[in-house]
Amino acid sequence: MSLFANGRRLAVAERGIWAAHRWWVLRRLVQIGALATFMAGPWLGVWVVRGNFAASELLGTVPLADPYIWLQGFLAGAAPVGVGLLGVGLIVALYLVLGGRAYCGWICPVNIVTDAAFWLREKLGISRDRKIDRRTRWGILAATLVASIATGTIAWEFLNPVSALQRGLIFGMGAGWVFVLAVFVLDLLVTRRGWCGHLCPVGAFYGAIGRGSLLRVSAARREDCTHCAACFNVCPEPHVIAPALNGTGTRLILSGDCQNCGACIDSCPVDLFEMTTRLHAEPGQSSDSKCS
Repeated sequence: MSLFANGRRLAVAERGIWAAHRWWVLRRLVQIGALATFMAGPWLGVWVVRGNFAASELLGTVPLADPYIWLQGFLAGAAPVGVGLLGVGLIVALYLVLGGRAYCGWICPVNIVTDAAFWLREKLGISRDRKIDRRTRWGILAATLVASIATGTIAWEFLNPVSALQRGLIFGMGAGWVFVLAVFVLDLLVTRRGWCGHLCPVGAFYGAIGRGSLLRVSAARREDCTHCAACFNVCPEPHVIAPALNGTGTRLILSGDCQNCGACIDSCPVDLFEMTTRLHAEPGQSSDSKCS
């Protein structure tokens, strides 16, 4: 049995099926719901949102714009527009509260693809794992911005698997399958959590925005840890856990790489993690205090 499956098994045995999967279920409902909201217009004529994940209009009134896409457009020479700036500001404000990489774990439809690859990888017992420096995504991010300046285009949109997936669902995948399939194969056969954890520039960009966000996961009861490593095995960015779980300072997971996905909360058999805010867990808190 894989470490991932064993971790889930322990959590189910100790806390029950729902408690060991509730954050996963909620994430899937939000991801599918977000995608369905975008698809309802072209499929059913119900235009709750017009546009795509890069730029859209909610209820015909509220503009929403991806700040990463907007920055590329600005660098490519597009003049800032008031409505666009408002849309960018709303998204930035949202992720300053929720955590920038909450987009990766809770909204991005490609996350479903990468999670499926990880699940199948564990099922098949694939251990091959070519190490890729997770800082590579910062280099790719910088390259996309330079490319936008050099070409006068929103360069990342030519390769963005999120856009390819959404366009494909509306118009038929065509060549878009190449990008989505490449992400799946990378995570399945080449490296564990390769795309989201090591290469995606969107994750790097949003991680920087949400580094100081209000909403945080906390190792609130870390003194109860049994060192089973279930949280590390399920976390898409396991390096974020150690400072909060094994350190002597704050119990909050403060890294901008954290997706606030709740996988560690689901998998822990002794229920030591919880979702909280940075206002409720300060360095030096007593070991028996409990975050709310």
